[in-house]
Amino acid sequence: MADSGKRKIEVVGGDKESEGHGETHKFRKVTGNEPGEGNGAASDFLLSGFEKIEVLRDSAREKNIFIHGKIAGQEAVVILEKTPIREETLPEIFKDSRLELEMKNDIYSTYKLQPPPHLNEIKTTVVCPATEKHVKKYLRQETYLLEESGEDYLSITLPFIQSQSFSVQWVYNILEKKAEADRIIYEDPDPELGFVLLPDFKWDQKQLDDLYLIAIVHRRDLKSLRDLRSEHIPLLSNIRKGGQEAIRKRYGVPANKLRVYLHYQPSYYHLHVHFTSLSYDAPGSGVERAHLLSDVLQNLEADPRHYCSRTLCFPARADDGLLRKFKEAGKV
Repeated sequence: MADSGKRKIEVVGGDKESEGHGETHKFRKVTGNEPGEGNGAASDFLLSGFEKIEVLRDSAREKNIFIHGKIAGQEAVVILEKTPIREETLPEIFKDSRLELEMKNDIYSTYKLQPPPHLNEIKTTVVCPATEKHVKKYLRQETYLLEESGEDYLSITLPFIQSQSFSVQWVYNILEKKAEADRIIYEDPDPELGFVLLPDFKWDQKQLDDLYLIAIVHRRDLKSLRDLRSEHIPLLSNIRKGGQEAIRKRYGVPANKLRVYLHYQPSYYHLHVHFTSLSYDAPGSGVERAHLLSDVLQNLEADPRHYCSRTLCFPARADDGLLRKFKEAGKV
């Protein structure tokens, strides 16, 4: 999708957060280009009747706010996020904006600047109808770091995953070209080694500083890092090489300016790889969750079953069901 920067909607299709495709979570993403979801009056006034219930979380640093409320009587979560200032818009901002002086002291002065309306967009994500799980997901909560051994994975984590209804149908829709086909920028159709590459919804595709793409494998038997063995090295190598080359050709960003990694725990259980700009402090790119693909490859080359036995750390929110299972097992 050559994103117009206008409204984005995430329609619930499951229970777990997709990491934008991402980490914000397992939803089918609707971008305003599908039948019945165009840029007409219905979408223009989607939020006109929004009834706020509470602010779940806000961040002055990240310039976003998460609000729980109702749309037409249905539970909803609305996320408002200031969009980045793009270099190419600076001439118009300087020429056509209105300034209101707030303070002046010697050589220093501060102003309120009102840019032209089309340069003052707010990226808006709507989750509707939202379940209690979605509301809790965006609520500010304490986070704990869990240590999961290979045995813990088999006895605690895997049964928990299998007991939950974490739908990845939206992933299959992408792979089968039933949704978001126009957003795919590269595909290797090989059923064993292939993948699709498309922009993550956290990236508005208007600047490269926060470039963010996701590679989703065609194989459906790999849930996460824990499933990887040395036999999957060709698949992972193909993703790294093919993804980096596609990004270089499409966006002019070389491989040495990309961060390529997997999450553990992932936000959805279908193997996928993140490609972000090295200059972008992407959500989930910290050491407690991100595993560089180059490190994963080296680990598998050294030990074919490295991720079966290694203790892996990951963060869990206070309301996470998996955290509760670890507590019940006396692991926390």
